[in-house]
Amino acid sequence: MNITSLGTAQYPSRLKRCVDDRQSVPAGILRGAKAQPGDDILFELAGAREQLFFDPSAARAGIVTCGGLCPGLNDVIRSVFFELRYAYGVQEVLGFRWGYQGLDPERGSAPVVLTHEAVDRIHLQGGTILGTSRGPVDKARAVDNLIRLGVNILFTIGGDGTQRGARDLFLEAQRRAYPLAVVGIPKTIDSDIPFVSRSFGFLTAVQEAARVLDRAHTEVRSVQNGIAVVKLMGRHAGFLTAAATVASQDVNFALIPEVPFNLEGDRGFMSELERRIVARGHAVIAIAEGAGQELLGEPGEARDASGNVKLKDIGQFLVGKIDQHFRGRNVPFVMRYFDPSYIVRSSPANTEDSILCDQFARHAVHAAMAGKTGLVIGYLHDCYIHVPIELLATQQKRLDPSSPIWSAVLSATGQPHRFE
Repeated sequence: MNITSLGTAQYPSRLKRCVDDRQSVPAGILRGAKAQPGDDILFELAGAREQLFFDPSAARAGIVTCGGLCPGLNDVIRSVFFELRYAYGVQEVLGFRWGYQGLDPERGSAPVVLTHEAVDRIHLQGGTILGTSRGPVDKARAVDNLIRLGVNILFTIGGDGTQRGARDLFLEAQRRAYPLAVVGIPKTIDSDIPFVSRSFGFLTAVQEAARVLDRAHTEVRSVQNGIAVVKLMGRHAGFLTAAATVASQDVNFALIPEVPFNLEGDRGFMSELERRIVARGHAVIAIAEGAGQELLGEPGEARDASGNVKLKDIGQFLVGKIDQHFRGRNVPFVMRYFDPSYIVRSSPANTEDSILCDQFARHAVHAAMAGKTGLVIGYLHDCYIHVPIELLATQQKRLDPSSPIWSAVLSATGQPHRFE
């Protein structure tokens, strides 16, 4: 995949370990496996280049964080700053406040100048010191502002909506012939960004979700016929629910968007749940927020600020259906409902995610200083790669129900392959 370059790199880098554009990583590395879309794609290997496009002493960089919170945002901000300042010698790094609205002087606050003291301890806390928001960016006003501020490098930290906005900024700057390096750092707890085998914050989210599942298990084992429903994040992908289920080993039913399920019938979910309660006296249900949407009727027209269709609340719906079923069968039960979404996503990153955050950040800086633009840092086969932003719009990453992780879920829960 060809990555856009701002021009000839003419400044020598002071970094010693470098790669070049001829080194690549294949999208599909498992030969003999079922062919997947994109298996024939070769990605540019990420890493420091011998020659830089920007003179570090004259470069000015900006960082923006967008969308929902995710463990590790502050880690990324800190590592981007440290790599720019101490590896390359860039003297000024701006932090744009409150997401993309901070790029628009008519809507946002003035950017802050980041310093060593400002970022020194931020990796120990959750959230983002820059603040965040959802919503699109006015590309014309944003690029006007970046030109006015003399910003020629912009790091966009966020999910697919954020990177679509980054693409608009890249194209607008390109149209104006303004040399702006736009480099995305992918952020999603759902782990559903294509060509990113694991996004930062995911394992922390799994760890926190597994703790909630453990507490739910304690609750339902302490009462007669206890039933816990735990709603986890995952609009279109069940990676978090699946991983937390396997990590917990105390979940009895895991429901995800990729595997439709029926509620009624002898082999439906309610019958299986009732059999579990009669036999064992308790049950823990982990459900992704996007699961079972087909049971809630036609999707509405309402969208959130990021442009996503607003999901209906499958958690409360399922609690109501369970209540109705067991009352109708005259089976005593005690219901517990957990929605830990904000607790999970506002947690500080654990050590493994902190390392991943650091590497995403440093590879983003390497790409930007070499004059590469219109890309997102990907992570495949234990390699960091350059992914054109346009490619993210044409690919989807979903959990494969025939994959080892879903097989592990079925084994850990003992649930049937389908609720039919």
